[in-house]
Amino acid sequence: MKGSEFSELKAFMCVAQEHSFRRAAELLGMSPSALSHTIRALEERLGVRLLNRTTRSVATTEAGQTLLERLMPAVAEIYSAVRDAGASQAEPQGRIRINLPRIAARLLITPMLPVLREKYPRLSLDVVIDDTITDIVGKGFDVGIRSGELVQQDMIAVRLTSDLRMAVVGSPDYFSRFPEPQHPQDLRLHQCLTYRWDPTGVLQRWEFRGPEGAIFVNVESVITANETDFVLDAALKGTGLAYISEQLAKHYIEKGELIQVLSEWSAVFSGFHLYYVNNPHMSASLRAFIDLIKSFVATTDPGL
Repeated sequence: MKGSEFSELKAFMCVAQEHSFRRAAELLGMSPSALSHTIRALEERLGVRLLNRTTRSVATTEAGQTLLERLMPAVAEIYSAVRDAGASQAEPQGRIRINLPRIAARLLITPMLPVLREKYPRLSLDVVIDDTITDIVGKGFDVGIRSGELVQQDMIAVRLTSDLRMAVVGSPDYFSRFPEPQHPQDLRLHQCLTYRWDPTGVLQRWEFRGPEGAIFVNVESVITANETDFVLDAALKGTGLAYISEQLAKHYIEKGELIQVLSEWSAVFSGFHLYYVNNPHMSASLRAFIDLIKSFVATTDPGL
């Protein structure tokens, strides 16, 4: 393959992934007009239209999508081979932006920090704690961590933990004033602390698993907040019952500061996954971070 032909394919992949000639041109360091000429030359050489263009958007044709799907793993392998060849010469450095919920930061990232600093002292993390569901690409993040069922299907996802369990917890003081619920529907008679997703404003559903499947309970909320630690603190102070991750409450349950109820009804959700865009141009720093966290969770107990 000639060098110009590879450049044409590289340009096509960039436009197809960015859905924009302007953004692709910026990434490739060329003008939009030059990029458009390159794509036309590729289409003429192949004798098929690869991209549909309008004034507002760019999308692959059926032929273009087929070509893209075959090119991506091949080009990724080429870049991987080149990267590996120079790995001994290059020390990972720079900044990795990561978006993740509070509990994932506490159980996965914080314990790993000493290892990261020792192995890659020139690599820094920009960690954004976010209990909502964020578009990591649109917000400029390199990677995210979320429950597997929340990860978009077009992302590469790597499982980091086993499945997660939810827990209903209250303080001993609370249960000195109210009886322990024996069935999820009993929660209707209790004072509950609810979590509200921000910025959608949607309340988290209290979901349980029974012999006949899922059970959803509309609880009476005495306090609603968009911060999990606030809900946890309110439960510790005896204000009401909280519905939170079992791992977030585990420490307090073991110390006797919280009592877990309805554990036989606990709902289970897919464990935490690291996810990122399938990008053949992944930096050595990002690859180093991904490999490190995979190795860390495989050799340690992250508390899950």
